Amino acid sequence: MMRYLIGLLFLCFSGLVAQTGPDSSSIDTRYLEDQFYIGVTYNFLLGQPDDVSQRNLSYGLQAGFIKDMPLNSNRTTAIGLGVGYGVYSYYSNLKAEETNNGILYSILENDSDFKRNKIETHVLEVPFEIRWRNSTPSEYKFWRLYAGMKFGYVFAGRSKLVPTDASKISFYNNDIRSFQYGLTLNFGYNTFNVHAYYSLSNLYNGNVFLDNESLNTQPLRVGLIFYIL
Repeated sequence: MMRYLIGLLFLCFSGLVAQTGPDSSSIDTRYLEDQFYIGVTYNFLLGQPDDVSQRNLSYGLQAGFIKDMPLNSNRTTAIGLGVGYGVYSYYSNLKAEETNNGILYSILENDSDFKRNKIETHVLEVPFEIRWRNSTPSEYKFWRLYAGMKFGYVFAGRSKLVPTDASKISFYNNDIRSFQYGLTLNFGYNTFNVHAYYSLSNLYNGNVFLDNESLNTQPLRVGLIFYIL
């Protein structure tokens, strides 16, 4: 997975380098901003039971296209609506086991019993943003503040356990909620921008329990987002 991240970042910076200062004779007063994005995040799980804790590096990758639709003549405010793809991993000591009676959840008590244990989601995403920036037709370095929502459809969600002394266990986890949504905030200057996503929906469906306690877990993702074109 890391080689894909490196490749995405390389393409991003290549695009940024290509955005050199424009020729004054070719300035476009009807320009659009920030229509392609890629991002990396660190993922947190909020609202988990007391005995559940995160492990390893819970990372996320996202990329997509957002149609920029300016609202004023100087194009400093706009609406953005797009489509993208995200893959998000959540490492923890919460074990998911596929049985004839459904998926059972338990706590991995001893860290030495496993190398990695995670849930991974592949998500088709639809971001919606209210956008403000102080850009001009001839300036590519500017401040931006984009706030909005992101809607997602989880088309593949897996649970994966890698024990220390046995073969890995991996299966598609139907307990993962298919439709997810949350609030987004992107803020920064020029190349580097902080990205935050707070889920308003649970990671799991409503009928998922650990020792008779409902798993009301909400993802929080924080990282960097890069814009091209």
